[in-house]
Amino acid sequence: MFQPNGKTTDRLLREAYELSKVPSDRELDVLLSSGEQISISKLSILLNELGYKSISLTGWQSGIYTNNTNQNAVIENIDTTRIDKELHERKIVIVAGFQGYNEKLDITTLGRGGSDTTAVAIAAALKAKHCYIFSDVDGVYTTDPNKFHNAKKLETLSYYEMLEIANEGAKVLHNRCIEIGEKFNIPIITKSTFNNESGSIINDKIENNVVKSIVKNDDIILVKLQSNSYNEALFVQVYDRIIKENILPIKYFNNSIDTFNVDFLVKSVDINKLQRLLENDLKELDYKFKEISRISIIGCGITNDNTILDRIMTVVKEFETDIFCIEITNAKIIVTFYDVVENDLLEKIHNCLF
Repeated sequence: MFQPNGKTTDRLLREAYELSKVPSDRELDVLLSSGEQISISKLSILLNELGYKSISLTGWQSGIYTNNTNQNAVIENIDTTRIDKELHERKIVIVAGFQGYNEKLDITTLGRGGSDTTAVAIAAALKAKHCYIFSDVDGVYTTDPNKFHNAKKLETLSYYEMLEIANEGAKVLHNRCIEIGEKFNIPIITKSTFNNESGSIINDKIENNVVKSIVKNDDIILVKLQSNSYNEALFVQVYDRIIKENILPIKYFNNSIDTFNVDFLVKSVDINKLQRLLENDLKELDYKFKEISRISIIGCGITNDNTILDRIMTVVKEFETDIFCIEITNAKIIVTFYDVVENDLLEKIHNCLF
């Protein structure tokens, strides 16, 4: 499985948005999938030149069948007939990550980082014992090692913890690849492409009451919707309309019993689509967008240790920044701020917990 670097995807996206403010999701899938096809063909050409029999396969050639959702498709089945045939002929099979095809025979993509999901899904379909994911970092860290030199590499963590880390915005692994790994009990081993250091193993073992990672997500937008008229039906209708655009609001709630005054969070990647919806189909609503930050402290059972939350809040108070909300579950403590906060705050929370 292979994918180009993120710069290629970013360039293609930039070119698309230069042509249209809200390009078609279907056409974006056609465009973004081309980067993978260039990469896999070049790699196969090189390997064959070096004397290694290899073949590149696109998503549809590999039998990766998905649902009809463009830009964030879900793999429903993999027909491994072609992959098995090429492996039987002793070829190195290079599969384009991040892409598949749907019932209309349209190209679909799995969302940013979806090549991880391709890899683990193929490993499951081939009944592999484990799946290696190689990237520019040699494992999963307690925080972003590209920004903080004192981040510590984790030897092991559970599927559950890794899924929480991915869902909170860490770009180590795609969230759906972890779900597949857990479902089929395939250990996922993350390593570096550039060295032979030991990586991190994601499996079904859980270590309770230990903070595993801290994630800061600045790709979140606070959305405020207002209307003078309010009824319960409008609250549900607006939510339903947003969902039908494949936008998943985070913490959708009404702040008033007399007017429609709704706050929710969305990923910044969805903001153009949401703005189009509000301007064309929900004109009766006033709206405001605000960039914010969200810091998540993750580890199974961490809320059983009262000192963890106390240490976090002591650091937050020092920075005198306004808090939008605090969420606490068995495996997460999430602090969402009204503004984008500096990385110094993340670093200080990290240092007080590790």
